[in-house]
Amino acid sequence: MENKSHALIAGIFTLLLLAAAVVIGMWFNRDKVNWVPYEIATKLSVPGLNPQAVVRYRGLDIGRVDDIMFDPRVPGQLLIHFRVKPDTPVTQSTFSMLGYQGVTGIAYIQLDDDGSLPTRVRSDKKNVARIPLRPSLLDKLQNRGLVIMEQSAELTRRFNVLLSADNQKIILDAFSHVSHAAKAVETIPQRLQPTLDQLPQLTAQGKQTLAQVSQLAQQASALGATLNQTAIELSAPNGPIKRISSATEQVGSVADHLEVDVLPLAHDARTTLHSVNRAVDGLNQHPQSILFGKSAATPGPGEPGFSAPSN
Repeated sequence: MENKSHALIAGIFTLLLLAAAVVIGMWFNRDKVNWVPYEIATKLSVPGLNPQAVVRYRGLDIGRVDDIMFDPRVPGQLLIHFRVKPDTPVTQSTFSMLGYQGVTGIAYIQLDDDGSLPTRVRSDKKNVARIPLRPSLLDKLQNRGLVIMEQSAELTRRFNVLLSADNQKIILDAFSHVSHAAKAVETIPQRLQPTLDQLPQLTAQGKQTLAQVSQLAQQASALGATLNQTAIELSAPNGPIKRISSATEQVGSVADHLEVDVLPLAHDARTTLHSVNRAVDGLNQHPQSILFGKSAATPGPGEPGFSAPSN
C-alpha cells in the first residue's frame, strides 16, 4: 500500500514537472513583437499565396500573412490579412504586389512605396488599414495574353497570305530580276575598265594643264605688277601725266591769246579784203573811172533828180 502511494506521488510530480517545462518553454518562446495588422482587398488572382507567407518591404522580411478569405460584403473580392513590424514605414503611397520565389511558385507579398504621399498610415486591430494590390508581372501577362494570342494569330494569317502560291511566284520572279540585275552589275566593271585605263593619261594631262595654268597665273601676276609700276610712274609728280597736263594748260593759254589778239586782226583783214573786192568789181564795170574818176551814181526813187523812164 505504501509503495502504491509513493508511485502515485512520483507520477504526479512528473506530470507537474512536465507541465512546468511546457509553460516555461512557451513563456521563453512567446512573441514579444507588437505586430501591426493590415489587409489587402483585391479581385486579382493570388496563385501560390498561402497563410504564413512572407511579407517583404523592398526585399526585407517584415511580417507574415495571417489569413486569406473571401470578402462577405463584396462578391468575388479577396481579403488578405497580414501583420508587419511596427517600424515598417507604411504611408498613403505604399502599395503591394505578389512576388514569387525562384521556380517553386511560392508567392509572397512585396510592399513598395513611390513616395508620392509620405504621410504615415495608422492601423490597429479595431481599424485595420488597407493597402492596394497592384497587378504583378504574371497578372499583366495574363491580361495581355489574349491580345498577344490574337496578334499572333493575325501575324500567322498574314504570313500565310504572304506565302500563298501567287505571292511565291511573285517573290521568285523578284529574285530572278535581282539575279539578272546582279549579272548586269557584274558587267559594269568590264565596261569601265577602258576608262579606268585612260585615267593615268588623263591625270598626267590634268597635271600638265594645272602647271600651264599656274604659269599663266604667274605671268598675269608679273603683268599686274608691271602695270601697277607703270601707273605709279605715270602718276608721279614729274611724270608724263603731269607734263601732259602742263602742256594742255599752255595750249589753252595760247588759244586764249589767239582769241584776244589774232581774231580782231582777222576781222579787220576780212573787212579790208571785202573793200578791195568791191573796188576791183567797180573797176571791172567802169574802167574809165581810172581816168575820169568815179561817176555820180544815178539817183534812185525818191532822191533828187530821179526821173521815171517813159513808156
